[in-house]
Amino acid sequence: MIHPATVHVMPSLSDRRGLVAALAGAAVLVGALTMLAGLVAVPGPWTAGYVSEAGTTGMPLAVAYRWGLGGLALGVALLGRALSRDSRPVAVLLGAAATLAACSGAVPCTGGCPLPPYEPTTVADVTHTAASVLGMVLLAGAIALVALSASFDAVSRRLAAAALVFIVPLGGTLGLIMLFVGRGALGAALERVLLVVTVSWLIGASVVAAAAGRARSEPRTGRRAMVAE
Repeated sequence: MIHPATVHVMPSLSDRRGLVAALAGAAVLVGALTMLAGLVAVPGPWTAGYVSEAGTTGMPLAVAYRWGLGGLALGVALLGRALSRDSRPVAVLLGAAATLAACSGAVPCTGGCPLPPYEPTTVADVTHTAASVLGMVLLAGAIALVALSASFDAVSRRLAAAALVFIVPLGGTLGLIMLFVGRGALGAALERVLLVVTVSWLIGASVVAAAAGRARSEPRTGRRAMVAE
């Protein structure tokens, strides 16, 4: 006699990719919100100065800010893992950017985050700044590869291209201000806008990757088969 039976299929690579991407987006969101809480808690206008000042010793939520940056770094690393099947170079760049972000959180700058040649600096200040700047450059490189690579779907490429429209001019202008002007209101505003755009891309890319993984795995959730007895 023949009876219908359900054949359970083991989770596919698409299932795991979707899960990793979803975790990446959650880690970035929670990390960014934690950093924002630390930034808002800073005495005085939270829109002034470098964002990293929220993690300096003596700030109300300095430890929370650093943990938030660590969570964001974890999210970047997980996103790199989720996108590794589409592009190994993108995964490598995201992994390196995540490492540098974690370094930036582990080595906070001193009060005011002074930068040469305008203010006296320490090794921690230079290390923190170098890790932050290089990490952002590598992240921008990863976004550019996504925008230009045919291995990604149209939605991912358009999302990356839209992010680059803002990241390239914002990052370039901010870098010039840091080198030739130093800290100021314009640099503070540009840094915050740049971070909002970057975090938005990270979350958006995670959502797209998670949705793509789920779509690919849906037909494999279970199958009906005829079993003879």
